[in-house]
Amino acid sequence: MRKKQIVNNTACCKTRIIAIKDTMEILSGKWKIHILGTLMEGGKMRFMDLLREVDGIAAKMLSKELQDMEMNHLISRTVLDTKPITVEYEITEYGQTLEPIIDEIANWGIAYRKSIYGDRKN
Repeated sequence: MRKKQIVNNTACCKTRIIAIKDTMEILSGKWKIHILGTLMEGGKMRFMDLLREVDGIAAKMLSKELQDMEMNHLISRTVLDTKPITVEYEITEYGQTLEPIIDEIANWGIAYRKSIYGDRKN
């Protein structure tokens, strides 16, 4: 009995580790969670609006991150028939499933800053 339980726990653990690894690869980097959070708050946004909102990101990096997230079905890209051409980005229904995770990261960060800095404004 004990050996079978260990094998099941190992298989479960392995599946969990692989899932965590996959998630971290998709959301890796300094910017993806910030971009997703911005799109969750702002709805559809144009490239330049995102560039202004995501403080410190370079245009080339934003473009790369948006391409990665579109490839992973987290955001959608819509090219509008305007002059000049306008491109809008929006979080997909699948990308929206990350909202509880991003909310928890934000809550953790708020609590962390409060524990470190107290009530000081930073």
